[in-house]
Amino acid sequence: MSNHAPTSALPAVLVVEDEFVVRLNLFETMLNNGFRTYEAASADEAMEILESRPDIGVVFTDVNMPGSMDGLALAQRVRQHWPSIRVVITSGRAPPPAEMMAGAVAFVPKPYRVGELPGFFRNIAAA
Repeated sequence: MSNHAPTSALPAVLVVEDEFVVRLNLFETMLNNGFRTYEAASADEAMEILESRPDIGVVFTDVNMPGSMDGLALAQRVRQHWPSIRVVITSGRAPPPAEMMAGAVAFVPKPYRVGELPGFFRNIAAA
């Protein structure tokens, strides 16, 4: 778990991804675009970060992850406990059925262009 908190009006982003290289690439891209950025390798680790970081405005989570819950369960918990946090779900598989999206604001299919995510996160945070 690592973080960086530059002075910024942008929302803090929590990247939840079990693939290290993908997570690192996302983390660095968000950081380089001025976002306060946190990372977690599992939904369980993400919950710990969310409980200690009230500045998080966007959670970007993969669906399939190790641990006691997957990204869909994480999205549901975030929406229950922190309804103001925007949740974006990603997966290399077909989008989950609408009823399983658990209040997520968007689905981003893999593969995605990492360079397009900062603008996307700015837009959903402003919505």
